[in-house]
Amino acid sequence: MFVGISNTPRDYAWGSTIAISGLLGTTPSGKPEAELWLGAHPGSPSVIEDPSRTGGARTLVDWILADPERALGSALAERETDAGSVPPRLPFLLKVLAAASPLSLQAHPTSERARTGFALENAAGVPIDAFDRNYRDQFHKPEIIFALSETFEALCGFRELGEVRRIVGELRALDAASENPQPGALDALESRLLGDTGLRDTVDWLLRDGRGGDTGEVSWLVERMVSLAKDAVYLAEGGAAIRFPLELATVRDLAVAYPGDPGIVISLLTNRVSLKRGEALYLPAGNIHAYLLGLGIELMAASDNVLRGGLTPKHIDVDELLDVLAFSPVPVPYLAPIVHTPGVSEYRPDVDDFALVHIEASAADAAAPAAGVPMRQFTLTGPGIALCTAGGFLVAGATASVTLKRGESVYITPDEGTLTFAGAGDVFLATTP
Repeated sequence: MFVGISNTPRDYAWGSTIAISGLLGTTPSGKPEAELWLGAHPGSPSVIEDPSRTGGARTLVDWILADPERALGSALAERETDAGSVPPRLPFLLKVLAAASPLSLQAHPTSERARTGFALENAAGVPIDAFDRNYRDQFHKPEIIFALSETFEALCGFRELGEVRRIVGELRALDAASENPQPGALDALESRLLGDTGLRDTVDWLLRDGRGGDTGEVSWLVERMVSLAKDAVYLAEGGAAIRFPLELATVRDLAVAYPGDPGIVISLLTNRVSLKRGEALYLPAGNIHAYLLGLGIELMAASDNVLRGGLTPKHIDVDELLDVLAFSPVPVPYLAPIVHTPGVSEYRPDVDDFALVHIEASAADAAAPAAGVPMRQFTLTGPGIALCTAGGFLVAGATASVTLKRGESVYITPDEGTLTFAGAGDVFLATTP
């Protein structure tokens, strides 16, 4: 069964006003369009375009609750998630994300941590919508981001301490060459980077001293680091050899978006990545990250659990964040696809909540002698959501078919089995592995 679905983009302030509409061929609203949600998340469930096909249910979440076996398939409808017995639910949420300015530094909990935190806050009587609530549900929230723009800029995971010290060393050289050297600010940072717990100790100090119990040290450090970063960018633009130009340019840019925020310093503790179009990251539980700029397809476990760690005016629970963060340095967590056949690439992380399939076929494929209409196939083992971002396809399954054009999306029940995509363009298919 193919069920047409749609939604209205979320108007978060950091969103682009043109990127999502430009991708999907829709009319811009004139407001920020940050995220388009496709799924059954209660915060913004997809709207069913023809409720007569779903027993009158007008949203995807209502249909799943009313007829879970039809919507999800019997296996998923009956499955008890690792969070315990919950109403039948779609475990993933597909988004188009368009960042025109940086999002907050954040991390997400493991399933066990989410379960425990949710129960404790419920027991304490913390309202589910309270500004200082950490856990709004009992689920983890790992995620994939796939770059659609020519580059997609992000911070993700802590970098090696040795590399952090080399960045500090470059800042020291800039400080020493300045008219008014202030080495004490960098001394305060470097002294906390020592030892096996240097990253944790530094993040703890930055967030506590920079947001509340302020001794002035962190504010001084942020101010000095921003000034030195601006000098570095100026020198780099003039042809000088700067070893970390991208990282220091990021410090300068973050200071414009979040002046004085200790997250500006934390950005230098993390990996700075520029994804190229078609590259993807996988961000598991505990990975500190922030999306800075760009358009992408995001696929995640359906949860609202976010622990923020800077670059935000919102609540930060430092103790909980420190317990959730994975402080072991990691390389940039690129996620390579499984290429099933030409034009069918699957991005499958180490969780059972979701997988992302990219279906692509070019007009040149159809123009080749005796080529005919390009066809791509993928077999569902669970429900799916397909979004066409370019061109158009006839999508056929075991029981039905649908025409899918640029900007259109459709929910697919598992009984459709093997899907055949005939046409040219791009489709992103979210499903369960």
